[in-house]
Amino acid sequence: MSDWRPRLIASDMDGTLLRGDDTVSEATVTELERWRGGGVPVVLATGRPPRWMVRIREVLRYGTAVCCNGAVLLDLAGFEILDEDALEPAVLQEVTAELRRYQPDIWFAVEYGLEFRHEPVYQPRWDVDAPGVAVATLEEMVSAPVAKLLARHESLPRDEFVALVEDVVGDRATVTNSSSDALAEISAPGVTKASGLAKVAARHGVGPEDVVVFGDMPNDIAAFDWVRAAGGRAVAMAHAHPDLLAAATDVTGTNEDDGVAAFLASL
Repeated sequence: MSDWRPRLIASDMDGTLLRGDDTVSEATVTELERWRGGGVPVVLATGRPPRWMVRIREVLRYGTAVCCNGAVLLDLAGFEILDEDALEPAVLQEVTAELRRYQPDIWFAVEYGLEFRHEPVYQPRWDVDAPGVAVATLEEMVSAPVAKLLARHESLPRDEFVALVEDVVGDRATVTNSSSDALAEISAPGVTKASGLAKVAARHGVGPEDVVVFGDMPNDIAAFDWVRAAGGRAVAMAHAHPDLLAAATDVTGTNEDDGVAAFLASL
C-alpha cells in the first residue's frame, strides 16, 4: 500500500486532530490545506454536537462535519444542519425507564443538535452556563426526537458502565463511548460515525476503500471497521483506547505530536 493515497480524509477531533488545549497546530492545518488544495475533502467526524463546532470553523472553514457520532451532518461554511438521524421518543422512553430501573443512579441528558438539556442531578462537565443549555425533567427530555441521549454514572468504572448500558439497550439503539468518564452516548439504531461518513463520502463519489480515518476512542471503531473492510486506512493515535488500536490498520503519533499531519505527510 506504499503508493496508496486517500480521496477523502476523515478525522476525529478531541484527542486526535485537536491538541490538549483544544487547538489545531499550524503544521496540521498546513497539511490538511495541502490535501484540500489537491481536491481531497477533509471531513470532521466527532461525537461533538454542532453547537461545539463554532471555534473549529475559524481553523477549518469549509466542508461537512459528522457530528453527534453520525447523527447530524453539519455544513461548516454556512453552519447549517444538512441531515439528521434522530432517536425517537418511544425508544427514548423505553430505554431510559429500563436503565433507571436497572441502575437508579443513572442520570440523563439529551442533545438536540443546537441545544442541550439535562436532569437537575446530571453533572455536565462543559458549557454549564452556555446558551442553549438548560435543566429539564426526564419526561420533558424524552418527549421529542433527539440527536443523542447521554447516560452518566458518577461512581461506576467507565467500561463496566458502558457494557451495562449496552446490555440493557440491546439493538434498540447504538451505544458508544468517547470519554474517560462513565458516560454512554446513545444514538438511533445503526447511527455511527461510519453511517455519517458513508453519507458524506457518497456525496463526493468516494467509497470506503479510498478513505483514511483517524481516531482515538471506541466511538471511532465503526468508522475504522467501515474503511478497513474495504481496503481503506484506519489510523489510531498512539495513545488510543486498546479496543480502537485492535481495529486499526495503522498507528501514528499522539495528538500532541501532530500524528494526523505526520501520517498524511508520509503518504
